[in-house]
Amino acid sequence: MNQNELKSLKTTAAKIRLGILEGVHAAASGHPGGSLSIAEILTYLYFKELNVDPKNPKNPDRDRFVLSKGHTAPGLYAALAEKGFFDRAELKNLRHVDSFLQGHPDMKIIPGVDMSAGSLGLGISSACGMALAGKVDKKNYRVYTVVGDGESEEGQVWEAAMFAAHYKLDNLCVIVDWNGLQIDGPVAEVMNPTPHDKKFEAFGFHVISVDAHDFEQLEKAFEEAKTVKGKPTAIIAKSVKGKGVSYMENEVKWHGSAPNDELYEQAVSEITEAMKNI
Repeated sequence: MNQNELKSLKTTAAKIRLGILEGVHAAASGHPGGSLSIAEILTYLYFKELNVDPKNPKNPDRDRFVLSKGHTAPGLYAALAEKGFFDRAELKNLRHVDSFLQGHPDMKIIPGVDMSAGSLGLGISSACGMALAGKVDKKNYRVYTVVGDGESEEGQVWEAAMFAAHYKLDNLCVIVDWNGLQIDGPVAEVMNPTPHDKKFEAFGFHVISVDAHDFEQLEKAFEEAKTVKGKPTAIIAKSVKGKGVSYMENEVKWHGSAPNDELYEQAVSEITEAMKNI
């Protein structure tokens, strides 16, 4: 990855963070912490990795993306808007009654959304089904899904993992957002699912561990995943919840809280200032 490309990706991630904050602040509700922690992952996927086209969002040969931790919809919406699936101005209508951007993604009404999300654990299961369908139909598309570390406490996640390995879904890439916090506190204290790497290995996955905020590590991981044959890949992405906003970082209260006007302006100022140094 050359420096110009790296700079472009970092700038896009910052814009996605601004979009996340704009939506959550306008709604006075939502989930900023876990949305901010996957900003680089979403940026790399939509601006480097995924074969998707905003002008043809239902192309049967497109790559698929499923946000299994669907409550972090503000992150996905900001990425889709930045990619051009819909007007960025729609972000400020997040969670409003008459808006198509509701608290969880809806595949029926949002361009670019491949699977609706809600109950944790369902997304990775849907991604497995998409990947198996690709195999059956002899398609070359790949399927990617982001799973939360708290979400991985769900038994259904591991049923899906068993399924993926059994059917040798090497067109599936599971990204675990390991930010260490969930709504009730530290993941390790609520219901410790770690070590994620050893568990996915035991279920038959090829496993790669990365810094979720390092684009060069993400590039290496996604390129490696495409070389793996006969088994699915899990990328364990160590992240910081609330990344990019000083008062949100590693603070569990920002799992599902919106900033007031003063804190919103502070967050925007911090990200805008950081963009100047990219």
